[in-house]
Amino acid sequence: MKILFVCKWNRFRSRTAEAYFKKINKNKKITAESAGIFIGSYPLDKIQIKVAKEFGININGMPRAISAKLLNKTDLIVITADDVSESLFTPKLQRVIKWNIPDVEKAGEEKKDRKIMKKIFKKIDRLNNELQNNGAKIKWKQ
Repeated sequence: MKILFVCKWNRFRSRTAEAYFKKINKNKKITAESAGIFIGSYPLDKIQIKVAKEFGININGMPRAISAKLLNKTDLIVITADDVSESLFTPKLQRVIKWNIPDVEKAGEEKKDRKIMKKIFKKIDRLNNELQNNGAKIKWKQ
């Protein structure tokens, strides 16, 4: 199974979800990647990178946008954003999960960054548990 975590810019939310999922996932048959609806062109926020490192994950790297090639190899899309619509994907894939996680309004809001990361971690923990225990029975449209 291949999971694609999606947010608007692939700068924080989807990157955090991908990095944390890769950290905790023990099933090598399940892989994860992340992308944005648009490619984030400005540098990643240094505070977000610092906070991620404190939690033991790395979100460094270049943001990337969704491509047809990436979608074609994806089994499950997890929208990690409140500003991305499910309707962008439903015709292509029926397996879509939507998490309404808000974006950080301003760069460098360390307290908000931590809060959002913890929210993402909690959702990833739940998803990972469901995939490990009964992946075929997951309610895809959440």
